[in-house]
Amino acid sequence: MEPIVEIKNLVKRYGAKQVLHGINLSIQPGQIIGYIGPNGAGKSTTVKILCGLIDDYEGEVKVLGYDLRAEQLQIKKRLGYIPENAALYESLTPLEFMQFIGRMREIDNEAILKKAETLMDLFEMKGNLNQRIATFSKGMRQKVMICSALLHNPELIFMDEPLSGLDANSVIMVKEMLTHLAREGKTIFYSSHLMDVVEKISDRIILIDQGRVIADGSFDELSSIANDENLEKLFTRLTGNTNHGEKAEAFINAFEK
Repeated sequence: MEPIVEIKNLVKRYGAKQVLHGINLSIQPGQIIGYIGPNGAGKSTTVKILCGLIDDYEGEVKVLGYDLRAEQLQIKKRLGYIPENAALYESLTPLEFMQFIGRMREIDNEAILKKAETLMDLFEMKGNLNQRIATFSKGMRQKVMICSALLHNPELIFMDEPLSGLDANSVIMVKEMLTHLAREGKTIFYSSHLMDVVEKISDRIILIDQGRVIADGSFDELSSIANDENLEKLFTRLTGNTNHGEKAEAFINAFEK
């Protein structure tokens, strides 16, 4: 089976600073990939490159069988992207925003309305379809972004901290939704700092640190090799940040003096 994402020697620099140091990955369809790492490790940069938002990189990248440099439009038609912070047209309602997105993706109005109602109802927001986005909380806006990114039934879904601002019930719903989408053959590339979520939903976990892949496998495979009981401990040990307890104690002590 042809990989849905194939990356060879991916390098990215911002001026003199090199952010990605030769990333090599091959991802098969139907997987949930947990892409994790410390702040500044290169997670969001990788996602933005794969979505066609950053094009000045070195190396070879194929997405959905297409060369990313040569055939970005063909790729973008078939992927969804959910960032942590996205600009929404606040003067629009969720329905108007999804009609705008849907028409750009050549979806007819009847299908847009049906999908918008169905997706928003999953988040218990069907009653908010005709309210102005300007009145929404961060969590409500994130729900609109998730719905609009799934409107065209993408084959490949990139999620960069997608649970930001969501309440506990919505987080549970999104986790169930991702598992269901993977069963349907969709591929989810999921970048997050929430270790417990990544551990529970991911078929494969890729840990990146300082622009390099330092661990790659299922949680069971990684934990058996490293003898760590959960992903948080594995993450902490592999990235070298093992003194969190001492730092927390020092932080508390600073207020007691």
